[in-house]
Amino acid sequence: MAEGDDTVKRFEHLERIRRLDPVADAPEIYRISVSLEFPWDYTRALELALYRTYAVPSIGRLLARTAELTERTQKRYDDTSLLLDAVLEHGFTAEQGRTAIRRINQMHRSYDISDDDMRYVLSTFVVVPRRWIDTYGWRRLSRHEIIATTEYYRTLGRHMGIPDIPRTYDEFEALLDSYEEAHFGWDEEARRVSDATLALMVSWYPRPLAPLLRTVTLALLDEPLLRAFHYPKPGAAATALVRRAVWTRGRLVRLLPPRRSPHFARQNWEIKGYPDGYRVADLGTRPVPGLRGCPVRHRDTSAADPVE
Repeated sequence: MAEGDDTVKRFEHLERIRRLDPVADAPEIYRISVSLEFPWDYTRALELALYRTYAVPSIGRLLARTAELTERTQKRYDDTSLLLDAVLEHGFTAEQGRTAIRRINQMHRSYDISDDDMRYVLSTFVVVPRRWIDTYGWRRLSRHEIIATTEYYRTLGRHMGIPDIPRTYDEFEALLDSYEEAHFGWDEEARRVSDATLALMVSWYPRPLAPLLRTVTLALLDEPLLRAFHYPKPGAAATALVRRAVWTRGRLVRLLPPRRSPHFARQNWEIKGYPDGYRVADLGTRPVPGLRGCPVRHRDTSAADPVE
């Protein structure tokens, strides 16, 4: 096969995406992008998206008080990944997808937080992966993928009863940047959640590598996050080396043939808590008696079509 043929083959999923409608076919486009084009990158980017929310003290403090991310960190990681994964894999209308959204809404129903925080959390899912992939992925996201991702999360947000959802990617990005500038800040309890999350990620690898892996992780964080959590900034050389290594991985992936089988989060080796399988309906947390507050609040917004 000629070199030119190899190049065409590498971009066959992108060509398929470009033949679809970025709004009407948003779930299919997003599924292709996540499970076929960038499965590793989306895993890392969505981890970072959720991690960013801890730097908003109202969110980080609440998560600390539930103890889910400090005492049951692996389970919380698994459940969050698997619930979002079920919607991605099966869609909004299929039984598995609806069950996942129902569980998310059942968890959130017990807690209160501002509408602004709800929209901010949603914005991280839209903006952070685009920024990560454009920096470290084997190619940049196409315009079709950006529009489809935006529409996908607008749909998810409506099913979760989130009001006043941004309409475009640019609006999501402006929301995220302005909200972080206004609300990122130090909180001791939020720092405990951050430390537990970093410890979990380090625990996936051999123990002797722990100090190195912590430095690697911190080198991938931006200054506002490091400042909010009072983490020391890694040296310029270490930061440049780590980021260059992740960038180089993307260049190497570009040389590989396109993925033939979709890879979903349930197949990630980082998911540790369900060696014998799981039921979507059993995933997630149960309310903590006497505690109210959550990154996304359930509301009685019938116009938003939440899944009950």
